[in-house]
Amino acid sequence: MFPNLGIVALAAIVPMFVGFLYYNPKTMGNLWMKLSGMTEEKIKEGNMPLIYGLAYVMSFLLGIMLFTLVVHQTDYYSILIDEPGFAEEGSALFNEMKLFMDKYGNNFRTFKHGALHGAIIGVFVASPILMTNGLFEGKKIKYGFVNGLYWIITLSLMGGVLCQWG
Repeated sequence: MFPNLGIVALAAIVPMFVGFLYYNPKTMGNLWMKLSGMTEEKIKEGNMPLIYGLAYVMSFLLGIMLFTLVVHQTDYYSILIDEPGFAEEGSALFNEMKLFMDKYGNNFRTFKHGALHGAIIGVFVASPILMTNGLFEGKKIKYGFVNGLYWIITLSLMGGVLCQWG
């Protein structure tokens, strides 16, 4: 099972949309700038087309990986991929996989389920990485919480989109 790349491309917009709202000065933007040492002048010095372009590419790659974590059916294929007949249409294994997916292929394919797994990944993967980096960069723990919450929200929404429509 491979994700729908069009949906991955749409889900890759989620971090930018959430970031626009979350890091806005009216929400968490001023706190983030204070904690990170960022200023509006420094932001304006950046090559924004390059930053947004690369951020989108990274989000797209994240979306492909996130799909494999929120859509459980990918695990079924991953444990059978090296078995004889895996890719041979009409083989006993191929037919067995088709029957299985016809029966169970839509189980847990909901926005709610994907959002739950996205949140779990945000809490137990993204946040610890950000916290560790922040500690070694000499940032306050609040800095890790601000960025961690962003990724919990973002991965929840991306996971929901990918699970429901990916």
